[in-house]
Amino acid sequence: MPLDPAPASTPTPTPPPPVRFWPVDDLPALDPDPFLDEMLRDEPVTRIKLAHGEGHAWLITRYEDCRFVTSDPRFSREQVVGRDVTSMRPEPVASQTAGLQYIDPPRHNRLRRVVARAFTGRAMQRLRPMAERRAAEMLDVMAAAGPPADLMEHLHGPFPIAVIRDFLGVDEKDWHRWAATGEALLSAGADSEERAKEAARTTRARIAELLQHRREEPREDLAGVLALATEAGEITGDEAISLATAIQVSGGHAVRNNSGSMMYALLTHPRHLERLRREPELLPKAVDELFRYVPHRNGVGIPRVAIEDVEVGGRLIRAGEVIYNAYVAANRDPEVFPDPDDLDFDRTNGPHLAFGHGPHHCMAAIMARMEAEIMIGSVLTRFPGIRLAVPAEEVEFQRQGLIRGPRTLPVTW
Repeated sequence: MPLDPAPASTPTPTPPPPVRFWPVDDLPALDPDPFLDEMLRDEPVTRIKLAHGEGHAWLITRYEDCRFVTSDPRFSREQVVGRDVTSMRPEPVASQTAGLQYIDPPRHNRLRRVVARAFTGRAMQRLRPMAERRAAEMLDVMAAAGPPADLMEHLHGPFPIAVIRDFLGVDEKDWHRWAATGEALLSAGADSEERAKEAARTTRARIAELLQHRREEPREDLAGVLALATEAGEITGDEAISLATAIQVSGGHAVRNNSGSMMYALLTHPRHLERLRREPELLPKAVDELFRYVPHRNGVGIPRVAIEDVEVGGRLIRAGEVIYNAYVAANRDPEVFPDPDDLDFDRTNGPHLAFGHGPHHCMAAIMARMEAEIMIGSVLTRFPGIRLAVPAEEVEFQRQGLIRGPRTLPVTW
């Protein structure tokens, strides 16, 4: 008699990876995070515990996994609201009850449509000449002061705030106070909890006042767009405030640090700097590569929650579990970017993820690119012999912040 077939064996499930505590330490200059390098290489879908909050979360580091999770509707930002998830800071940067950051489509689409009215190519064409004049005026002051000079003080600090002030509609006399608030909003240190809460309250009050002013005196700026949409019932007052807060942070504080890091990268890659002087038409492509190359943040941003079981990179993410994506690691994925640690203005690879991906792709990307081009181009034109005034390792970088960048950038020419 033929033997009965052996019963099918049940595959042994792969045990989940251990939960690793990730302190997200301050890192020197533009050094990649060694923890992210290790995870990308050895455990690209792993579990982590951060300094604040409860429980653990999944962390993904590969380029394709990040694109998948950030565009798949089975991963929700809305489900994060009200949960004490493990996180880097004690308070969220943006409101969890209004705005773009913590909502999903279709509500998310409605809010993006409103903001998109301000972020148009035509709007940037109007803004660019004004921004170029701002940069020229700031560099005039630096030239008059003479070398050595701090490029963060003279350009990378005030310029993005001036541009976002003009874009949002903030009065010129208030921009210093808004800049200080942006720093506090993104402070991640354990001793900064009260400072972060106070900054959030102050920012909310200032934006509410600005929007009320725009309802009384309409203008064609972002505050005017938001005030008009609020009056028309398209968005609520809380949504308008959260949208303006997010744009202030990304358009001011983040651009300041990212652009400073880009200039530091150029000043420590003299052959690249010289090539840009010889080939100014290369600037847009060079800026795009700098966005990929520069580690623009510490750690990770806003997480998502799986609303059903989903497999990611060979790991099963259960419904209800929290997941973070590491864009800075994905931008160094060797499967997508050969020799990822090299600054290469001739890359022809796929698009980087410095501005995110999917529905939450940064709407301010068009303005951030414009600002970076203006700052770098203006400096190279005005100061063709610019170089660091101190050894590269002596340049001081931000500490205990979510956005990385130089605190000072001493240069001479």
